[in-house]
Amino acid sequence: MPPVIECRNLTHYYGDKPALQDVSWMLRPGRICGLLGRNGAGKTTTINILNSFLTPRSGRCLLLGEDSHQLTPRTKARIGYLIEGHIQYGFFNIRQIERFYSRFYPNWTPAIYYHLMSKLDITPRQRIATMSCGQRSQVALGLILAQNPDLIIFDDYSMGLDPGYRRLFIEVIRDYADDGKRSILLTSHIIQDLENLIDDCVIYQRGRVLLDMEADRFRNGFRKYAFATTPAVADAHDDARHIHVERGEKHSALYGFLDERAARDELAARGIPAPDLRPEPITLEDTFIALTGKY
Repeated sequence: MPPVIECRNLTHYYGDKPALQDVSWMLRPGRICGLLGRNGAGKTTTINILNSFLTPRSGRCLLLGEDSHQLTPRTKARIGYLIEGHIQYGFFNIRQIERFYSRFYPNWTPAIYYHLMSKLDITPRQRIATMSCGQRSQVALGLILAQNPDLIIFDDYSMGLDPGYRRLFIEVIRDYADDGKRSILLTSHIIQDLENLIDDCVIYQRGRVLLDMEADRFRNGFRKYAFATTPAVADAHDDARHIHVERGEKHSALYGFLDERAARDELAARGIPAPDLRPEPITLEDTFIALTGKY
């Protein structure tokens, strides 16, 4: 089956500053993809191009087989989009906004929306403008899921949400996508929330694709090895091979797609003695920081 999203050689500048440089990747049907990167890496620029809010200097994006800037109304109705900040029409209450949205989507399923609204501690006539950020996020999510879209794009869904609402958001997304028929692209700065959610991972670094990989291979293949710090240890970052040496005051670490033998060979090639080398557990967030840097 053709990709649900396909970015082809995207390049964009803000003035003289490059935001995206020859970026290419795709999202396959029925997959959940995390688009990750540090602030300013190019994630939101990509999302804005996907949603035709921004025209790239060169390259193009396809959504469900159509150019993102020339989508037909039928294709638009198959795409749900949550904008950063969960912006909604604040003068509506939850019933009014449901009736308003339902007129635009042929596959509208109100039961999905009202099931999620039943979890909120609000009155039926309470205006959205008076709700908390977490409550507004669930209204926005309910409206998207009730559309029954084939593709959903979440741009930093976690903004302003406390841990409880973040967890609820993830649980709802996971349940909704459980049948394998939905395709989801999401960005988030709370990397640990995505640990057991995403199927694929695309990581940006300074406007380029640093890594594009299935999440299981990413989680299971990237390793951390700790060892005692010696004068020979220095911070080092090799983006091409995804290898990072991090010097600590007493303990240092080597990160990379390396088994233990390859890790010892890597340190030996750098002139770093590590007789006490040992593997240590690593989370998705640890992996992300090791690949992109702390600062």
